[in-house]
Amino acid sequence: MSRALHPGADAVQQKGRLAANKWLLARRGSQLSILFLFLLGPWFGVWIVTGNLNSSLVLDVLPLTDPYILLQSLVAGHVPELSAITGALIVTAFYVLVGGRVYCSWICPVNMITDAAQWLREQFKISGASSLSRKTRYWILAFTFILSIVTGSIVWEIINPVSMLHRGLIFGMGLAWIIVLGVFLLDLLVSRRAWCSHLCPVGAFYSLLGNNSLIRMRADNREACDDCMDCFMVCPEQQVIRTALKAINGAGPVITSSNCTNCGRCIDVCAKDVFHFGLRLNNKVNNDVSDSNKFSDKTVTS
Repeated sequence: MSRALHPGADAVQQKGRLAANKWLLARRGSQLSILFLFLLGPWFGVWIVTGNLNSSLVLDVLPLTDPYILLQSLVAGHVPELSAITGALIVTAFYVLVGGRVYCSWICPVNMITDAAQWLREQFKISGASSLSRKTRYWILAFTFILSIVTGSIVWEIINPVSMLHRGLIFGMGLAWIIVLGVFLLDLLVSRRAWCSHLCPVGAFYSLLGNNSLIRMRADNREACDDCMDCFMVCPEQQVIRTALKAINGAGPVITSSNCTNCGRCIDVCAKDVFHFGLRLNNKVNNDVSDSNKFSDKTVTS
């Protein structure tokens, strides 16, 4: 089985390398394209998009505002412009529909850095000594709002790796190198997916925003699962899979957890085509799937 080699080996053999990585390649294309659009203006003088992922204007017409930043601004006592509020409503509507953690897997450029760290962990079989709680990111999220209230400023932006990377690519990395390198080393040496899955308050915020999103990952063909564990190995949020895949407590086939990033890697690596993108509707219970599987309760920690 592929678990003796590497996750997705069977899928590559059956579907071909391109098909077994199509959603990964689509995500990289999305992340790089969005980043390039922001850099076109400063680098080449072509201003299709102005601003950054916090607040931008597309073609001088469409405002887009990060609702997390807007809320921090509000609690800090700032009065936002109407365009900022409009942009936040547009972004909020989008993520409520497609899932908040889509930001993490399809847009955030830091995700490419953390994915690289995870790939190196696997190649060199690095096992970090620290185990972080996934609840930590929600405490950090709450703390960013408290600091904004106390200081009257958006404190998070001082150390936000996404903003630091963006500014560094335009003005020269400087301190940004230290922040980005710190995130990379954290994921590489300290704990698996430490930043995105355990610490980042942006991911925590968007998981809450997309809690009831319509577009979800589905395991409608879960009866075909052969317990190869490939989906579990590649999933950045491993705790979200088991309930839907193994019908725990009679659960339907939809992965309803708001922490699922809709990255599509489970689709890529599954040789049995268990997973696909779909809607959270029609989440019927299938009692034919038993709970006798290798995703034991001890498999997912923190």
